[in-house]
Amino acid sequence: MLSEVRMGIIGIGNMGSSHAMRIAQGDIRGMRLTAVADKKESRRAWAAANLPSDVKIYENETDLMNDPDINAVLIAVPHYDHPGFGIRAMEKGLNVLCEKPVGVYTKQVREMIAAADAHPDLTYAVMFNQRTNPVYKKMHELVQSGQYGKIKRVNWIITDWYRTQHYYDSGEWRATWDGEGGGVLLNQCPHQLDLLQWICGLPVKVQSFMQYGKWHHIEVEDDVTTYMEFADGATGVFVTTTGDAPGTNRFEVDLEKAKIVVENSQLYVYELDVNEREYCFTATEGFVKPSGHEVHFELSKENPQHNGVLQAFADHLISGAPLIADGREGIRGLMLSNAMHLSSWLGKAVEIPFDEDLFLAELNKRRATSVRRTEVHEDTNVDMSRTY
Repeated sequence: MLSEVRMGIIGIGNMGSSHAMRIAQGDIRGMRLTAVADKKESRRAWAAANLPSDVKIYENETDLMNDPDINAVLIAVPHYDHPGFGIRAMEKGLNVLCEKPVGVYTKQVREMIAAADAHPDLTYAVMFNQRTNPVYKKMHELVQSGQYGKIKRVNWIITDWYRTQHYYDSGEWRATWDGEGGGVLLNQCPHQLDLLQWICGLPVKVQSFMQYGKWHHIEVEDDVTTYMEFADGATGVFVTTTGDAPGTNRFEVDLEKAKIVVENSQLYVYELDVNEREYCFTATEGFVKPSGHEVHFELSKENPQHNGVLQAFADHLISGAPLIADGREGIRGLMLSNAMHLSSWLGKAVEIPFDEDLFLAELNKRRATSVRRTEVHEDTNVDMSRTY
């Protein structure tokens, strides 16, 4: 166990700078911001102007990882580098907290998992901050308890991830196949894809329809509609975009004995008095639905988000408290994302698990013709205070 987590942040762009500020201002008990690294001079200048004077500033991740004063790193760089940086950090004896997603493709992430397994004395965690949200925590508890029977249908429309062109122009790597590896599925929706599998389990088949650069001047997907099938017969639809305003965020799970909905940050539960599957075949009338009633739960008012993940990481290293999400779990939502992409590229349904070599080959075709943005405004970070 550690007496103090001395954190080094690799990448102080939009998310990295946000994490740096919350740690530097003392929001995380037992954690001290010790060093930051970024290859861009403008970001290092921001760090010198905004972070405490005792925070060391490095030009690259190698020098930061060699700093004997740090014992943990937070990786907040473009997605392709997440697994490689994590592996190198563990080889240096450093604990790792990785921003989402854990990588771009599952074959790459399996190498990071192998590295974590080879260093059982170190901790590997992922920034799945939506798991700290009380409504999703309760939804997970209710669905996974089995008290409402099997899942019949899953629908999530998550179209309030609105992004302007200014957002995409904040980095030359953003929204390109070679720089980011994907669009709304890989940038914004790792949260929802993780929650979907955490609450409902992974689908076994998906068929996805994507449009690339429909609403923005980008290469990658910004509009997605996916049909899903689950092992026990449940079906579902997942819809997302960064082009709708104001957008919708409604997650609905229909079970044999209840309907559970999260919308507008509220949890709604309608509980049937009998199991619908039993009622369907014993009812003596043709149109009468089974009776039921609303159920209300008192939920915690605390929704700590990123601070919650950081605090759990610190507490785990200091006292052994549980993590919000072990980094190994990150591959599950990525499997769903990769399967959706592969389905769209091939124009057909894809089963999970899928051919990871085929996925990588198809991704590399798109990387080969990818063009990074030349006109960007990187001198200032995008304000992340209004997003989860």
